[in-house]
Amino acid sequence: MKNTEHDDLTGQVSYSIPEEMPKGSFVGDIARDLGLDVKRLKSGKARIYTGDSAEYIELNKERGVLLIKDRIDREAICAQTAPCALHFQVILENPMEFYSITVEVTDVNDNAPIFKRGEMKFRISESATIGTVFVLEQAIDLDVGLNGLQSYLLKPTDNFVLKLQNQPDGSKMVEMVLQKPLDREKTDHLSLVLTAIDGGEPQLSGAVQIHVNVLDSNDNAPVFTQKIYKSTLRENSPPGTIVITVSACDLDEGSYAKITYEILNSVDGASEIFDINGETGEVKLVGNTDFEKKRQYQIHVQASDEGGLTDSSKVTVEILDTNDNVPAINVMSKSSLITEDVQPGTVVTIVNIQDPDSGENGKVQCDINNNIPFSVSSTSTNFFSIVTDSELDRERASEYNITVTCSDEGVPSLSSSVTLTLQISDVNDNEPVFERSSYEAYIVENNTPGVSIFTVRATDADWNQNARVSYILEDSSVNGVPVSSYVSISADSGVIHAVRSFDYEQIKDFQFRVKAQDGGSPPLSSNVTVKILIQDQNDNPPQVLYPVQTGGSVVAEMVPRSADVGYLVTKVVAVDVDSGQNAWLSYKLQKATDRALFEVGSQNGEIRTIRQVSDKDAVKQRLSVIVEDNGQPSRSATVIVNVAVADSFPEVLSEFSDFPHDKEYNDNLTFYLVLALAVVSFLFITCLVVIISVKIYRWRQSRILYHSNLPVIPYYPPRYSDTLGTTGTLQHVYNYEVCRTTDSRKSDCKFGRAGSQNVLIMDPSCSGTMQRMQSEKSILDEPDSPLECPPSPAASLSPYRSLTPTL
Repeated sequence: MKNTEHDDLTGQVSYSIPEEMPKGSFVGDIARDLGLDVKRLKSGKARIYTGDSAEYIELNKERGVLLIKDRIDREAICAQTAPCALHFQVILENPMEFYSITVEVTDVNDNAPIFKRGEMKFRISESATIGTVFVLEQAIDLDVGLNGLQSYLLKPTDNFVLKLQNQPDGSKMVEMVLQKPLDREKTDHLSLVLTAIDGGEPQLSGAVQIHVNVLDSNDNAPVFTQKIYKSTLRENSPPGTIVITVSACDLDEGSYAKITYEILNSVDGASEIFDINGETGEVKLVGNTDFEKKRQYQIHVQASDEGGLTDSSKVTVEILDTNDNVPAINVMSKSSLITEDVQPGTVVTIVNIQDPDSGENGKVQCDINNNIPFSVSSTSTNFFSIVTDSELDRERASEYNITVTCSDEGVPSLSSSVTLTLQISDVNDNEPVFERSSYEAYIVENNTPGVSIFTVRATDADWNQNARVSYILEDSSVNGVPVSSYVSISADSGVIHAVRSFDYEQIKDFQFRVKAQDGGSPPLSSNVTVKILIQDQNDNPPQVLYPVQTGGSVVAEMVPRSADVGYLVTKVVAVDVDSGQNAWLSYKLQKATDRALFEVGSQNGEIRTIRQVSDKDAVKQRLSVIVEDNGQPSRSATVIVNVAVADSFPEVLSEFSDFPHDKEYNDNLTFYLVLALAVVSFLFITCLVVIISVKIYRWRQSRILYHSNLPVIPYYPPRYSDTLGTTGTLQHVYNYEVCRTTDSRKSDCKFGRAGSQNVLIMDPSCSGTMQRMQSEKSILDEPDSPLECPPSPAASLSPYRSLTPTL
């Protein structure tokens, strides 16, 4: 017969079954009683946890029922304790749950009453008075309740009757009372049968023979000083410990007064644990006591004199608990791996603590080691849960050793511990981090395409795939061109390569962004700015801007013979498109017709006279100037400067007529040219006389202009700046003409166009006539003008004159 009780509030279920049920017998429908689906029992890996106890009940997960696993003997499990119950837990995982189950084992009448001794012997004096009591050995019935010992039957009842006395502990003391005097002369030996009967169905019984030897008269029986003796004994007391001493006295004399003590058999087996000295009545411990198994013993002591009279007393021994049991830690369920993003309060382990001691000795508290993000809490009696109490971070700690230490409250306290290892699995919660907030890299121009420029590196604190970093070039443009046409990046190593060859003169620097992305799902990324700076190489030679080298005509700078020392003849203007020291220019005089007459400023390129010009100096002077930059290795350019030392244009024309390039004509052409020259010269001389006579005043003013203190305005090409003579370049250009009259009040200054339009060219086709190439109409073409403006080489070419004698 099975009874089921289900408490929805506490999650407990109780069943009742009789003992000795066969294996496989049905105990209860646990799935129905707990309100669980059978599938939940399977998915939750349901199992039974019994602690250190034997497992008598098994769980059938397929049906969701409890079955008998092994034979249950109530007497072996609980002895005389009633009610007798089995306590265990049903554990489920994912999520973790447990339920307490109680199965009460009811008794069946499977044990008959027995007497431990095969017979009982009494020596009774014939003088024993009616009503004399003789204590008989109690029968033992392992069953309880109605199935336990219920009554005794004594036969025959001619001289004795049976008397039962209820004891405080619920047992019955069996006494045989003399109701009719004995007569040894009639019979000196009586045989009685004591039968013990239980209340089961069917009734079981046990019998023992009582032998009574009738003695001669002994009219005083021993009498104990106390009917009940009480004593306490600690459970860890060693064998030999004296428990108590009992004492009885007999008023008789002689052999009838000599008392002998003995322990009668008892139900709780006290006779096997305690012994009594037959002469002194000293009760001594001879076995081992265990408070957890039995807390009290009752010893029945009998005192007998030589005349066969007896008296009995009871000794109650209370066993005191000592803290002799270490708390036992049983891990019911645990997780060995959890993710780092679990919420605080997640249960990772449930442990069950068993301490069979009592009182303070059995109260247990559990703690775990410090400095870990876990805590322990009591979920129910003797059950503790280890939960997370803060957020986990695998990057700080990937594994925890959780040491659970449980201590009782005894004195001294006993404790035990167990260490659990918990692995923390990674979650992609860290983005890649670059080593720097930004990068700058340098590359020399004219590089080889594909060369490695720089390496960016990012690290990810995560693990495995979540920490695998890939590098990506973000889309952007440089000067309207995709950055991918300039550089590329290795996705695995972060090495940046040049896709093209760079030219410093076209692009000096550019920047782009690189993204580092991990392999998590979803991936995390970060960006960094990389700036590439192009370094200059000395790959461009200097370029001469002035004087311009023409292919057909010879341009000459005119120096009057009256020029003083330091006279500025002209200035060589050159630039270098490189930068830095690669663009620092220096000037040297490589060759010259007369090295003693001219020098070149090494920093500014100015050609000046170094001595007074004399009449002996040749009209035609040829200078070769070399311009070098400061690069390694240096690069250079050479310019030819033609200088005419003369005071008049005819003198210049006569001397420049035999320049080397004119000799390239053949002899026939020379003949015709000479003939044409003679005719032209005649016409020229005629015109010249007229012009000179009319213009002599103006020509003199021109001479005065050359030797005046007016500021010298050199020719400065546009868009080049003067750096104090260090680079040979000029700053700004202003071309103007200076017109002077005899009346200084009418002098005028006029800004003109570019200096290249104000170059004087002598062409032989004009028969020696001077032509001025300029876009504006010259003031000299207005004969009626009150102004006298000579040709203004000073306005466009500094104080030098540019002449092109052409034959």
